[in-house]
Amino acid sequence: MQTTTRVAVIGGGVVGCSVLYHLTKLGWSDVMLLERSELTSGSTWHAAGGFHTLNGDTNMAALQGYTIKLYKELEDITGMSCGLHHSGGVTLADNQDRFDMLVAERAKHRYMGLDTHIVGPEEIAKIAPITNLDGIVGALYDPLDGHLDPSGTTHAYAKAARMGGATIETHCKVTETNQRPDGTWEVVTDKGTIHAEHVVNAGGLWAREVAAMAGIYAPLHPMEHQYIVTDDIPDIYNRDEEHPHVIDPGGESYLRQEGRGLCIGFYEKPCKPWAVDGTPWDFGHELLPDDLDKVEASIEFAYRRFPILANAGVKTVIHGPFTFAPDGNPLVGPVPGMRNYWSACGVMAGFSQAGGVGLMLAQWMTQGECERDVTALDVARYGSWITPGYTRPKVIENYQNRFSVSYPNEELPAARPHRTTPMYDIFSDLGAVWGHQFGLEVANYFARDDDPTFETPTFRRSDAWNATRREVQAVRAGVGINEVQNFGKFSVTGMGARDWLDRIMAGRVPQPGRMSLTPMLSPGGRLWGDFTISCLSETEYQLTASYGAQAIHHRWFMQNASPDAQVANISDRRTGFQIAGPKAGALLAACTRDDVATLKFLDVRRMTAGQVACIVQRVSYTGDLGYEIYCDPMDQRQLWWTLWQAGQPLGITPFGMRAMMSLRLDRFFGAWQREYSPDYTAAETGMDRFIDFKKNTDFIGRAAAEAERATPPARTLVAFAVDADDADVVAYEPVFIDGDVVGFCTSGGYSHHADQSIAIALIPRAQAGDGLVAEIEIMGQRRKATQLSTALFDPARRSMA
Repeated sequence: MQTTTRVAVIGGGVVGCSVLYHLTKLGWSDVMLLERSELTSGSTWHAAGGFHTLNGDTNMAALQGYTIKLYKELEDITGMSCGLHHSGGVTLADNQDRFDMLVAERAKHRYMGLDTHIVGPEEIAKIAPITNLDGIVGALYDPLDGHLDPSGTTHAYAKAARMGGATIETHCKVTETNQRPDGTWEVVTDKGTIHAEHVVNAGGLWAREVAAMAGIYAPLHPMEHQYIVTDDIPDIYNRDEEHPHVIDPGGESYLRQEGRGLCIGFYEKPCKPWAVDGTPWDFGHELLPDDLDKVEASIEFAYRRFPILANAGVKTVIHGPFTFAPDGNPLVGPVPGMRNYWSACGVMAGFSQAGGVGLMLAQWMTQGECERDVTALDVARYGSWITPGYTRPKVIENYQNRFSVSYPNEELPAARPHRTTPMYDIFSDLGAVWGHQFGLEVANYFARDDDPTFETPTFRRSDAWNATRREVQAVRAGVGINEVQNFGKFSVTGMGARDWLDRIMAGRVPQPGRMSLTPMLSPGGRLWGDFTISCLSETEYQLTASYGAQAIHHRWFMQNASPDAQVANISDRRTGFQIAGPKAGALLAACTRDDVATLKFLDVRRMTAGQVACIVQRVSYTGDLGYEIYCDPMDQRQLWWTLWQAGQPLGITPFGMRAMMSLRLDRFFGAWQREYSPDYTAAETGMDRFIDFKKNTDFIGRAAAEAERATPPARTLVAFAVDADDADVVAYEPVFIDGDVVGFCTSGGYSHHADQSIAIALIPRAQAGDGLVAEIEIMGQRRKATQLSTALFDPARRSMA
């Protein structure tokens, strides 16, 4: 066995073999895979082997499409069969909400180039004739759906990797991973020690145990999963063509042909977590004892949906574990706080996603960034706050909801509230209806009188409409108040703080007492952050950005650290409030002896509000006069009562995130993970106006930004007024011009101030222009959309002057 390697991949399932192959494909041949038993030992060997492109996250759907297309490439490279069956498949909708979800997904597929179709009962009967169509509204048909041979596919990945120079060691159990001072790793196995520059945890069922060797907690949990293979069924094996896949979400089941019979699996509500205290090292090619009792209700429903099953005997019951992250997506990328340690685990849909996961991780390792936004699978989407006690109920919830309708406004309840601010009980008493972000409870709106205290999930305008409208109007007419806890916040201090910021940020670093807005770019010029820099002194700065991206941003800061600048994540050590509206200045003036009138837009100042020492910034995401007031969490309640009591004569009103997202549309302000994300560049989104091309610093991404400046990108971000009915744009709806799909929406919603449905979209620059008439597909209907160039609120920016 060799004792040195550039990369040691731990785990020989389909994910580990995919990572190994993609590393060789991108030019790293000195790579090695270590497997404690045989390849596929774990979840891979007993997987049902199905694959599909349907996923609520568009980047995940694209990666699943890549994975499926990769199988033919693997067969061509290796001469091995992956056992591909492109039989196609339908996902059934047995109610209007589920049909709305499929229609929304089909709309996204239009600009993604995925050839899916909405079909009615008559077409379903032709595609999947064994289906009882009672109660079925329609379905989504995908010709790419199918299944494969899990073992053959994994071994094809392995052979392709070996052909690229990789080494695979089976029956080689890793027992320790110890990091050297230079950041490289000693991987200790029962065959000897390997010195590796990088370690990849692709441990699958044992990913938790592998992570623990390096002192890491991997937020994963295995779940039991069961499927049944029937005896031969004449109506199946006598068909001229293989029967397509059928996913019946209402029955919590999936079905496909298996040889001369059928295979049917379940995501049952009475599910069971497995190996709560750790996966046994001696588990591998075993199955769990049959447990048909827990899927009894699902089986009974399946017999009604697929009557052919009633006369089919059971040949085999497959019952085995596989791992989930709390949200069901993989955990991929560089682990925060670690050098050269990478995650590639939690891939519960391995044969739909392993190819894409391998490609993204290999790009990240070899090129420093991925070709698309991988936030949905980034291991850093969870912070140090996550615990096994949070992970387990969330994983159970995710398993139970695997086939449930996923609504854009839905707030799932498991393991909540997990993290709260000192304002939680006060806001709850004021009627707060809570959402959550990065484990934190965040007020969505404040219910009064007949307002619902639970927002009903829907694809259309929700029953939070009236409360949201009231809050918007209160801000525009008077003064509103909300927390600033859900901002990511960083402290940058030291003699080299300014120089470090000049390099890490593309925009201007402000002078003391001032703020600036700036993008943070990747080396390739993609948007990696949308930041506000506040200069408190020449050696002290505060950065604010997305709360949910704080661990991702902090990881990048640490990867680009300077000995002369100290960077600290203070997101939970500095909190406070934002106040906004025409009376916001009067409110602040009533709480301090400082001269608020001299505080100009983008000024920052230390002052005392009541008894509390604060940092006050004049800036507003509502587009109105506004201030962000930061304090120590221990002082937040005292600051609240100061502002709340002083605001009573001014009609102060608490407002939540639903109102905030409506207010920002009035000024066409973008939002992180909507208009601004690593999928886009600064020039595409208009963020290039904040880049300081005059500064002498070779900031990260400068070359790419200058190239884009010389040759503007083909698409640009614009706003539309939409002739909508009872549903507004959410994200990724296609934009049509003259009947052709030319772009897609990044976000949208309803402006309660202007009484207008709004969409923000990326479209071809050559076709954009004030008054352009386009169409946007919303819930299956094309709606007229007219491009806007003038803000709906305060276009002259007088309130922010």
